[in-house]
Amino acid sequence: MTTPELTATLLAERPGAPTLIVGPSLGTSVASVWGPAVPFLAERFQVIGWDLPGHGASAPSGEAFSLAELGEAVAELVRSSRESGVIAKGTRVIVAGDSIGGATSLQVAHDYPDVLDGAVSVCSAAKVGTPEMWRERAELVRTAGTPTMVEGSAQRWFADGFIEREPAVTTSLLHDLQHTDRFDYAAACLALADYDLTGVLGDIAVPVLAIGGAEDPVCSPREQRRIGEGVPSGSYVLLPGVAHQAPAEAPEATARAIIEAFGGGDAVPGSASDGAAGSSAAAGSAATGGTPSDVAADARARAGVPQDDPYDAGMVVRREVLGASHVDRSTAAIDDVTRDFQAMITRYAWGTIWTRPGLPRETRSAITMTALIAGGFWEEYEMHVRAALRIGLTHEEIVEVALQSAIYCAVPAANHALSIAKRVLAESDPTA
Repeated sequence: MTTPELTATLLAERPGAPTLIVGPSLGTSVASVWGPAVPFLAERFQVIGWDLPGHGASAPSGEAFSLAELGEAVAELVRSSRESGVIAKGTRVIVAGDSIGGATSLQVAHDYPDVLDGAVSVCSAAKVGTPEMWRERAELVRTAGTPTMVEGSAQRWFADGFIEREPAVTTSLLHDLQHTDRFDYAAACLALADYDLTGVLGDIAVPVLAIGGAEDPVCSPREQRRIGEGVPSGSYVLLPGVAHQAPAEAPEATARAIIEAFGGGDAVPGSASDGAAGSSAAAGSAATGGTPSDVAADARARAGVPQDDPYDAGMVVRREVLGASHVDRSTAAIDDVTRDFQAMITRYAWGTIWTRPGLPRETRSAITMTALIAGGFWEEYEMHVRAALRIGLTHEEIVEVALQSAIYCAVPAANHALSIAKRVLAESDPTA
């Protein structure tokens, strides 16, 4: 293996400002992933982007590399940019990236804390997928090319409705994927197969912000949150209504989270500033174009709920667990018959119970699925299986809930629950 050569691009020049060095996701270019967020980031940062070999502006290489070697290449980019004066003397440097770019940022933070002042991991994890999955994908792409990945990636990368709302953004990203060098894509897959920082997050000495997508099927919110909780100076922001390409799906919310963590604490000029890094309510909603407070205010008005009420907190949690599109459909359909019921479940179920600190959200999900199996509420059970996946329960954990229910509820009920879970898990398999 050799240290990969990265092509760097100055995306936003701002001499004397802190420098944000950003990296792309697998099969994309940094320009397509981060381009929508650059105008917001440029209010506080100079922005430099880098592309993987055979991706975007980087020439094909075909050489194998590891995530540690990719991190070394980014660290060298920081050093050379300082030496050349592109990064002004005495200014701060933050590294950020989406997916494999986020994994690289974590690797740099672990291996080279002396070259940076902080790191941002976006839609990533300390370990992504399984080695077997990545090796199988590497072999497929090496043989058949990256066009074989386009359909599946379109399903995994974007939250419901985003492709229809933002066709130019999605077309640019999928075009990148189709034209990525197949051998370099495969090399990146093999690097991810061997990547695992789960046991060393506590050793990272610099501040790390983890930004997660609430609807990300590739790196679940639970995996993303573990970064913020596992790094001693870590924090975590969850973006409702976002899947795996947060800088492109929710550019302003992503920029605001980074600015609040590393850019002096002020929000992006002209944007709302009702959240803070480290809080799951700190980001805007790509599904509606507003912040969680905006979304809650609109639904609150529909439901006739007063201001001093746990409704707002409930709406944020409800959207995070069930998904923005599902909750948007429910609130949009509020009428005279359902108004009080919708207000009640948001206020009491989501705003009073699901917000309590006594149990992890994953445990509440498992308890809820068990109760629904016991009661035979199959439509609600299916909805909560999807919710469990969204907040980070694994396939194995969802099956275990049904097995436990066979003993303490009823075998026929558990059998029916498994048939529903099997269908939902097959539909949601990110490797399909």
